[in-house]
Amino acid sequence: MRNFDLISIAGIVLALIAIVGGQLLEGGHLGSLFQLTAFVIVIGGTLGAIMLQNSLTVFLRGMRMAKWVFVPPVLDGESLIQHVTAWSNTARRGGLLALEPAIEDIDDPFVKRGLQMLIDGAEPEALRDTLQVEVDAYEEQQRQAAKVWDAAGGYAPTIGILGAVLGLIHVMENLSDPSKLGSGIAVAFVATVYGVGSANLFFLPIANKLKSLIGREVVLREMLIEGLIAVANGENPRLIERKLQGYLT
Repeated sequence: MRNFDLISIAGIVLALIAIVGGQLLEGGHLGSLFQLTAFVIVIGGTLGAIMLQNSLTVFLRGMRMAKWVFVPPVLDGESLIQHVTAWSNTARRGGLLALEPAIEDIDDPFVKRGLQMLIDGAEPEALRDTLQVEVDAYEEQQRQAAKVWDAAGGYAPTIGILGAVLGLIHVMENLSDPSKLGSGIAVAFVATVYGVGSANLFFLPIANKLKSLIGREVVLREMLIEGLIAVANGENPRLIERKLQGYLT
């Protein structure tokens, strides 16, 4: 069962409170931070830029991965070590074919494929090479998706400046009408706030958190490969457990 990542939620709440609270402490009005025009320019422009940069598949995968920030994938290294150790004990008692019933209890496709290769008698090096290729491909695929948010963090401040320039153009066009100057100046400054704020409070932190989670996933998959090879080589279950514990430290 997945749990909410409370520190991510707390971080976003704290960041918003700090920005809004600072505005109020300076005597500003909360409504001055809400400008629909600036929002459309910054968010729409940033979204268009990252859609142009990426393929549809990568873009959609990156959008879906954003939920990991709040509901991360289950990465239970201790449980994986216990499973590998149990497989080692079973294989030492009844041979590799005795592991077949264990496949039915596995949900992760990667773990299932690795265990199936082990049961089928794949040579240790062939097992390593095959699974490592899959790990490398998976890592590259996931990191490309995470880069969608990296790109958003890079484009948003620049789009914010573009919004500021557009706001100033509007101001210059209406110098003869003082009633329109305030809205143009507001869009100019708020667009910059939206661009810099969204990049540094949301987009870049999301990208870095996703990359961290991907790295942990890859470590667990590499740990599984080492465990399966150790089982194939008939190593002592206790030694296998100690070896795999090193990945978690």
